[in-house]
Amino acid sequence: MKVKVGKKILSANEQYAEQNRRFFAERRILCLNMISSPGSGKTSILTRTINELKGKVKIGVIEGDIQTDYDAQRIKATGADVVQINTEGACHLSAAQVSGALEKLPVSKLEVIFIENVGNLVCPSAFELGESGKTAVLSVAEGDDKPAKYPALFAKSKVLLINKIDLLSLGAAIDFDIEKVKSEVHRLNKKIEIFSVSAKTGEGYDGWCHWLAEQAKKTNATNCK
Repeated sequence: MKVKVGKKILSANEQYAEQNRRFFAERRILCLNMISSPGSGKTSILTRTINELKGKVKIGVIEGDIQTDYDAQRIKATGADVVQINTEGACHLSAAQVSGALEKLPVSKLEVIFIENVGNLVCPSAFELGESGKTAVLSVAEGDDKPAKYPALFAKSKVLLINKIDLLSLGAAIDFDIEKVKSEVHRLNKKIEIFSVSAKTGEGYDGWCHWLAEQAKKTNATNCK
């Protein structure tokens, strides 16, 4: 008898994911699963977002890495609550790991929880964690062909952050066509929100932070009905 291992693993993961969905819904928490390649700037985006919205939106973070707690320490320095998950080699977080991490967060005082997934454009997009939506991050240094080469993430995401736009001032040294990326992503996903930002300079953060705050309010209002 042959067993389809991949299907079995996904099925078990989905059970925990559904449990997490109920957890977030019952507590009126917006949860965003942030996915990107290594080095795209996920942690920098999060630290700046937390600081920009300090006193306005209560944010917690589940930090996923193969090894170390370097990124979790950066989140902690902002004053936000953070829980570290080390996958010890696995290329993505699982819903079961997220479920365990939620027990360590002060969820009663949080409005938004970000899950910073392991740096990878493929595996994390295949595993649901019970999130409200996925947040894709693409830095201009990676090239503008990523949506075409890795369509699943962009097709499934609620929002795309195009990061490190300050590097576009380098001209020909950075071969990245933002309009090409937007067109390709909208072809894959007509409902996706796209924000061009720089975690370094803060450019574009007004739009991104406004959207995030509104999504948090909407989640609270929807789940209060």
